[in-house]
Amino acid sequence: MKTPMQELIEQFNEEIARAEQRGDFEIMRLLQVTKSLAEMKLDREKEIICNAFSDARHGAVESRWTAEEYFEEIFNNK
Repeated sequence: MKTPMQELIEQFNEEIARAEQRGDFEIMRLLQVTKSLAEMKLDREKEIICNAFSDARHGAVESRWTAEEYFEEIFNNK
């Protein structure tokens, strides 16, 4: 299984290849830059996933929270 960010990077690779085949080098370069930005977020994504697992495993998450409420609280999506 891949994380959403890994899936996104894979999609960028596919689109970069398509742009290259079409000879659309401006789009290809934009996709490469965007892919690089996504790759820079992989470590942060891993950290967040590991922290959530650790919080749940060690009881740091209040048992009254649902997964949705935990997400909203941690990522300030209220």
